[in-house]
Amino acid sequence: MKNNTSPSQLPFGHRLAQSVSDQFTRLTHIEAFGGIVLIAAAVAALVWANSSYAQQYFDFWEQTVGFELGDFAMSGSLHFWVNDALMTAFFLVVGMEIRREIHEGALSSFAQASLPLVAAAGGVIVPALIYLMMNTDPVQGRGWAVPTATDIAFAVGVLALLGRSIPSNVRIMLLAIAIIDDVVAVLIIAFFYSGGLDYSGLWLIAAGMLLVVVWQRLGIASAFAYLIPGAILWFGVLKMGAHPTLAGVILGLMTPVYARPLRADPLTVVEENIARIKAQAHYSDKDELVILQSIEKVREAHRELLPPVARVQMQLHPWVAFLVMPVFALANAGVSFKGLEVSSGAAQSVMWGVILALVIGKPLGIFIACRLAVALKACQLAEGVTWSGILLIGLLAGIGFTMSIFIGTLAFDNESLLNAAKLGVLVASSSAALLGLGWGAWYVHRLNK
Repeated sequence: MKNNTSPSQLPFGHRLAQSVSDQFTRLTHIEAFGGIVLIAAAVAALVWANSSYAQQYFDFWEQTVGFELGDFAMSGSLHFWVNDALMTAFFLVVGMEIRREIHEGALSSFAQASLPLVAAAGGVIVPALIYLMMNTDPVQGRGWAVPTATDIAFAVGVLALLGRSIPSNVRIMLLAIAIIDDVVAVLIIAFFYSGGLDYSGLWLIAAGMLLVVVWQRLGIASAFAYLIPGAILWFGVLKMGAHPTLAGVILGLMTPVYARPLRADPLTVVEENIARIKAQAHYSDKDELVILQSIEKVREAHRELLPPVARVQMQLHPWVAFLVMPVFALANAGVSFKGLEVSSGAAQSVMWGVILALVIGKPLGIFIACRLAVALKACQLAEGVTWSGILLIGLLAGIGFTMSIFIGTLAFDNESLLNAAKLGVLVASSSAALLGLGWGAWYVHRLNK
């Protein structure tokens, strides 16, 4: 017999749980909700870091966490594990998005794929020049790289607040520019603020990538199986002195874009097993084993129908949007305002240099670079990307936040100049986010007219 129980006849607790579950499922598919969760986490971190419990906040993220595996041992602060390990999942999803667009989307032609590279170059050069024009002193000038960075997590989070009305290719271009910015930032840190890169890590990177290819050739579909080569790749990037989350981008770009079914026709398998399940539904004495086996076969065939790049991205997206990014915001947005006074002329020059370079230099550099490249027919805009969309990308790229603050800590030994740079980054990133939201709201309104 069929179960004709209506929702109203179910127990209240069951109906309440089902309602909450349905609402949460609906919310997790709304892009803007992910942005709201991210911003809420950032605000919570700022409030916590400037409350009477500020010391507990900083102590919590600086506590050491580690593990041992035979003779191998590794440890780091909780802050390190969030920024350098957990965020690899975010960069993996970003890498997969870029991979799909290279295959059949906004980055599928050379003229389109080269535009983010040109835009990123403009977004690095112009802010650096503006900063150096305002800080000719060599000591102050060491902060030239502070306004060149983009905090990809917060930029994407703010863009998500504008909802799905924003053309997908605008988001893809922002992701591509931000990734290039990250790579440039790694190179700047390696060559200007440290002893350079340790190329011995390249052997581990090559080994990890080779294992990924071997796994793929063997037809291994389980995502867990790729944790081993992924960990080797991650450790190789870390050993080289680059930001280890770039391992996520590499893995994302290596994810196959074609489905390779293990059976002749997965659709036939789906149809046959759904028919078997429907047949069982007519019997009062159902064979639960047959139903469960059929459901499992449908799941297996469904996995084989989807390309790995799409399947893994779909599985990871809710975890990244509602766990990884909010935890990242909670760990990094807690900047204490205590001692951030800017009194000296040099400190004010650093602060205003950072603000103007990020808020004006970033969008100006990206916009002008794109205009020139398109006018010279060296590049072309992707479908759905207008000049208003390019300006929106430029404004959001001005959210330097965590990456800019990190570069500032490397650039300045002088506490007064470092505090000025931090304050400049906070003011600039907040201003860029608000300007981006304002311009984006107008842009969405125009698109919907």
